[in-house]
Amino acid sequence: MNHSKARGLRAIAAMFDLARQAGRPAFLPFFPMGYPSPEASLDAIRTLAAAGADGFEIGVPFSDPLADGPTIQAATQIALEKGMTVPKVLASIKTLRAEGLTQPILLFSYVNPLLAYGIDELIAAANAAGVDGLIIPDLPPEEADLFAGACDEHGMALVFFLAPTSSDERVRLVVNQARGFIYVLSLTGVTGARRDLPPDLSDFLGRVRVQAGSTPLVLGFGISQPEHVRSIAPHVDGFIVGSALVKAAAAGTDSLHELALRLRHATYEES
Repeated sequence: MNHSKARGLRAIAAMFDLARQAGRPAFLPFFPMGYPSPEASLDAIRTLAAAGADGFEIGVPFSDPLADGPTIQAATQIALEKGMTVPKVLASIKTLRAEGLTQPILLFSYVNPLLAYGIDELIAAANAAGVDGLIIPDLPPEEADLFAGACDEHGMALVFFLAPTSSDERVRLVVNQARGFIYVLSLTGVTGARRDLPPDLSDFLGRVRVQAGSTPLVLGFGISQPEHVRSIAPHVDGFIVGSALVKAAAAGTDSLHELALRLRHATYEES
């Protein structure tokens, strides 16, 4: 697959352009670094890349992951027990880049581990390791300034969330703060594979799109099946799958590869 050699915001924009030209949303798998072991998580990311992932959301394990459901909570706990830390996550990403992985990488982390590292130091180290942006679920857009200056300095994305409960005022605030894309939650609550997505999801996405304009919208939480991807494809620029892939990885790289292929190519399948 032909991925851009650009970095940061330019790499993310190029990713969406390529997917758009192919008439599909970008596939951004989430995977927690260190699960089920540091080496196995690298294998999982290599497997996802081979299956055609357009970009990655790499999870930094944290002891109190409020936005995550039971599957990812359990996986991040194992990663912590295996000794995974922020420096080790960055070292792992550096390894993947040295091997030739070119897809955009977004670091998914709660605020505390980043504060403990030091914000300016963290963003400089992440940039040097090959990270293109940050997704911080417990950073409200009102406090974006904590990270925005350093991200801007390195040309990196800073991604904020919108939920179906978000007011028009909140949508406007997030649109103004967004760098790279907006992470739109399919539902309120925590992450986790769901059988069905909410029936009014397209209405919510339409409401956000009016204000977001050309800023890409990426949908996450609950997406686990090719049918989900087909149903959301007309409304979003990308989609994130986490829990379903973590579950598949527990059964081995073959299971992970098979599910990733089905999700990546869902919009080409017959409905």
